[in-house]
Amino acid sequence: MAGHSKWANIQHRKGRQDEKRGAAFSKLAKEITVAAKSGADPSMNAQLRMAMEAARKQSMPRDTIERAVKKGAGLLDGPVNYETVTYEGFGPHRVPVIVECLTENRNRTSANVRQLFNKKGQLAAAGAISWDFTRLGLVEAKGPAGADPEEAALESGADDLEPGDDGGTSFYTKPADLDAVSKALAERGWTVERAALVWKANNPLSLGEAERAEVESFLAAMDEDDDVQNLFVGLA
Repeated sequence: MAGHSKWANIQHRKGRQDEKRGAAFSKLAKEITVAAKSGADPSMNAQLRMAMEAARKQSMPRDTIERAVKKGAGLLDGPVNYETVTYEGFGPHRVPVIVECLTENRNRTSANVRQLFNKKGQLAAAGAISWDFTRLGLVEAKGPAGADPEEAALESGADDLEPGDDGGTSFYTKPADLDAVSKALAERGWTVERAALVWKANNPLSLGEAERAEVESFLAAMDEDDDVQNLFVGLA
């Protein structure tokens, strides 16, 4: 199995705790709103169900979650027109970065992301970075006492796994199998902490401590932008 890297996909949350929480809630609510455009019933909408579960795990208030669902489903005043925009580029030390945004103003987002890349890195053309990443489903889960992660991967239909943080396991799936594998693990007594589509670097770079700190600072600044939803980094 591939060696674990907590940098394979990274979501930094920097700053004071209250600001950090507010920023996280804003991004989670946006994700719920976009998912709800395909239907407000989470039992019939896997994307919405996973977005709502992610929000609950961050202790987002129930009424905030419900409002985001209604907003996306068109049950509140005014249409919502968020679109997903992906940017590719290099951070400090030529570390490859994929930036996923959700925005209602593509021009503003593009200008902001370009400015952030120009400070410490370089924006690249579409496909210039992602060719060396693989699009996968990721389920982060913790098993019951004595559970065998490899057996769980086989039984649930996961394609690969890595040891995760805090004693958990990261299960990788084909994008279309993400929801099914997540459900299968839960049925086998695993606690699913996250289920999401990710970009996983095929050839992550290894850096020294000082260089890594520069990359972390770059990513933190990028993540502070309200339109930036996810960051995927080719760093071992």
